[in-house]
Amino acid sequence: MPDVYHVIGAENSPYSIKVRSYFRYKQIPHHWLSRGQSQEEYQKHAKLPLVPLVVTPEDEGIQDSTPIIEAMEQRVPEPSIYPSDAIAAFVSALIEEWGDEWGNKWMFHYRWAREVDQIAASRRLVSEGAPGASDEEIDQRAAMVRERMVDRVWFVGSNETTAPQIEKSFTDTLPLLEAHLANRPYLFGARPALADFALWGQIYNARKDPTPESILADFPKVNAWLDRMVEPANEGEFESWETLAPTLTRILDEQIGGLFLPWDDANSAAATAGDETFSVELAGETWTQKPQRYHAKSLTELRRKYAEVQDNATLNGVLEQTGCLRWLTP
Repeated sequence: MPDVYHVIGAENSPYSIKVRSYFRYKQIPHHWLSRGQSQEEYQKHAKLPLVPLVVTPEDEGIQDSTPIIEAMEQRVPEPSIYPSDAIAAFVSALIEEWGDEWGNKWMFHYRWAREVDQIAASRRLVSEGAPGASDEEIDQRAAMVRERMVDRVWFVGSNETTAPQIEKSFTDTLPLLEAHLANRPYLFGARPALADFALWGQIYNARKDPTPESILADFPKVNAWLDRMVEPANEGEFESWETLAPTLTRILDEQIGGLFLPWDDANSAAATAGDETFSVELAGETWTQKPQRYHAKSLTELRRKYAEVQDNATLNGVLEQTGCLRWLTP
């Protein structure tokens, strides 16, 4: 089958299922493969030890979920995941970045913060990687995974200082999403946008663990969206910014302009300077962590996208109102 793509990923990787959901939406012929199922192919094409990896019919490899999707949009442009409304299109890119980089803090923190979630997650990860293992083998391997991963929450900035802030951000975001999804199937209307795939992947994976699952139980619209995005469909058109603004603006204001972008800017500055740690004031609380060096690159890319549309006065007004603009124009 010369036109079939290989999507190599993992069920418990939010970035992997983000790409798989996209391929399903676009109805692009593909095989979903675990890294273990395709180790030789993975070793041939992967430049970084990460999933997802997409191998094209031309035997070329693409890594990193956002570049994968952007490359595939060039190949398969319809149905587009980019709203035609210029403001909505940039806000979608902004939410996609927030989902990938800040939403990952929610998912990874909850996965390893509490014993009940550590046990559930470690067993799930082992079971995915060793489908034929006995219960005893799963228990033994899960204990090793748990011991290794619990000490790695610093990787997403989770520590004693930031843990309450991460959890508050998650619990504050869910009612905002619930209100926004009250009368629409996807974040930007009747079809998924770039933002849907990224934010969904993080929250969907978080829902697999007991603590965030119990929190999400109070948000039926969010849960319906999580289920819908497993195999999303084109149910119509994107909405204009005017109809999206009443509920999306609060997310931009409280979460992206208030927390994510100032964190992203401080993190980028620390990574560039080679600092061991950095601190930044977020919503009146001090946030301290080790720099996440990859995110400095993604902020540069977000600023590049903004530079392409910065002459839009209405967009600038929205970004100024929500506290986002200053972080996009260094």
